[in-house]
Amino acid sequence: MTTFFNDNIPYLIDLYRTFSGHTWEEIDNYIERRIEEFHLSLTNEEGYKALRQVYNERRNSLDLFVLVAYSFNHQIRFNNSHQFNNPFGRERSHFNAAMKANLSAFITRLHERNIAFTCCDFDRFDFTGLGERDLVYCDPPYLITTGTYNDGRRGFTGWNEAQERTLLNILDELHARGVSFALSNVLEHRGKMNTILAEWITRRGYAVNYLNKNYNNSNYQITHREGRSVEVLVVNYRPDAHEAILFV
Repeated sequence: MTTFFNDNIPYLIDLYRTFSGHTWEEIDNYIERRIEEFHLSLTNEEGYKALRQVYNERRNSLDLFVLVAYSFNHQIRFNNSHQFNNPFGRERSHFNAAMKANLSAFITRLHERNIAFTCCDFDRFDFTGLGERDLVYCDPPYLITTGTYNDGRRGFTGWNEAQERTLLNILDELHARGVSFALSNVLEHRGKMNTILAEWITRRGYAVNYLNKNYNNSNYQITHREGRSVEVLVVNYRPDAHEAILFV
């Protein structure tokens, strides 16, 4: 049984490969050494910026993870020159006990499975080998939100209505072949509706699971009065076992 991880950001795939190729003890020791070396904390912005400069010069994947742990909203963001440029998460972000426990569990799970890593746009991935015992999970940029990579101006492919439709067509093709899929997306955000997604769900009759989650912490300048977010998981299957899982 094989699990595939695919993303079009090579630095993220490199990080997954690093997680897969090292023990939890090695990774944890490296993270703690970096925190101590750069005196990282909830308030030390200069230490964060110093590590950010080191990462952009040397591209050590674990340095990227440490940066994300202390960055604003734990985001991964690059500029058009592929320099990591997410700001410091002052008084908000750090490598806390919950993050450490989650990372340990994730790495343990990686080591328990047969993992394959690929790096390409979703519409260039070869789905032909998948069958009825497989599951494809998709977590694309959300069309109606202001996601970091939606604009396509940061050296990676952006996201627009054409790509949203292409992804939904691919999922329809997988469904026709008996391949199960799960799609994370947002139906409503700050008064906007993803009509492409809503019409597709209605037309195809796929099951919708509504997730009880809000985005109040995504930007401290946004208040609940300005609108709600309706996050959903769209699936074409009933719970069952699958031979392989593909993350795209």
